[in-house]
Amino acid sequence: MMIKPGISTLSKCVDSRYTLVAMVAKRARMIGESGKGLVECDSKKAVSIAVEEIAAGRVGYIRPQPKEKEQAGITEPKSE
Repeated sequence: MMIKPGISTLSKCVDSRYTLVAMVAKRARMIGESGKGLVECDSKKAVSIAVEEIAAGRVGYIRPQPKEKEQAGITEPKSE
């Protein structure tokens, strides 16, 4: 079974596939806990609902700025 919308549509909503996977997983867990989605979907599965929400632009993400990364304990590899 193919999930619609396809990867080409979803890749326009994010900067990488990794980001997409992380967004879908996090949102699907949220839907699983609450049982409510932000869009009407034919499927009852949390992952399908999360994908539909991202494609519809109802769910997004914000990249942390370098200062926020330092406070969170995230370090960047140093280039030599």
